[in-house]
Amino acid sequence: MTFTDVERLQAADAADVSLAMDEDAFRAFYERTAPSLWGYLARISGNRELADDLLQESYYRLLKAGDAFENDAHRRNYLFRIATNLVHDARRGTLARLLERTVPLTDVAADDASTPERRTDVQRALGQLKPRERALLWLAYAQGSSHSEIAGILGLKTGSIKLLLFRARRKMAALLAGDRPGKGARS
Repeated sequence: MTFTDVERLQAADAADVSLAMDEDAFRAFYERTAPSLWGYLARISGNRELADDLLQESYYRLLKAGDAFENDAHRRNYLFRIATNLVHDARRGTLARLLERTVPLTDVAADDASTPERRTDVQRALGQLKPRERALLWLAYAQGSSHSEIAGILGLKTGSIKLLLFRARRKMAALLAGDRPGKGARS
């Protein structure tokens, strides 16, 4: 190992910990975005413990990226994109068996006005949706994200979001009604 190799390793270590923002800015950003990101991760993964781990990894990768962002919304969208990719990676990798187990998410975005039975029905129906359908519905209706924001987070074309949301809503409605998706009351 030469002196140049040592310098290269030290430079790589320094680059690994470079932060895109100072501690106070990060703390404020984290406080604004962590609850909604955790809810998103819990819904699309179906696993609260995995959501905890992926939340930390998402922020770590955001800071490690060191990218310059146009504004706070751009940084938030990038963070959600990282989180989405981590869930996809977990599903493909060794964490796939964790994603297959659905953990009841009773405290995630529970509506106080709804009955416990209705919340259970909604959770059951969400558990039967594909992960992308859950992500679409969660981002659109729980997070209030625009179609362009959803497209950026999920890596889809903006023009396809409307149709994908329509299909996911229709499938969710069929599941809540007790029908099988795709089997409507057509004559």
